[in-house]
Amino acid sequence: MAIHNRNSLLVALSLLLLITFSNVSKIYGAKLRPSECKPRCSYRCSATSHKKPCMFFCLKCCGTCLCVPPGTYGNKGTCPCYNNWKTKEGRPKCP
Repeated sequence: MAIHNRNSLLVALSLLLLITFSNVSKIYGAKLRPSECKPRCSYRCSATSHKKPCMFFCLKCCGTCLCVPPGTYGNKGTCPCYNNWKTKEGRPKCP
């Protein structure tokens, strides 16, 4: 009985570790799947009063770059493509 409990605990800890490392890779600019863009952009645009244009450009940028910086503002250095995409006027295209 003790061996069964130990094995269950080992499996649970392994899964927790795997989930933790998968989240860390997403935070630091790992490639997203296109299906992950909408929830990431929803969070990215959650603090702005201009949600509709923020979502439009965030989804466009995520679709091309497959990356969204963590947080609601800044941190663009974690996604170089997202950070370096500029408008014709030279301003940042991605929120």
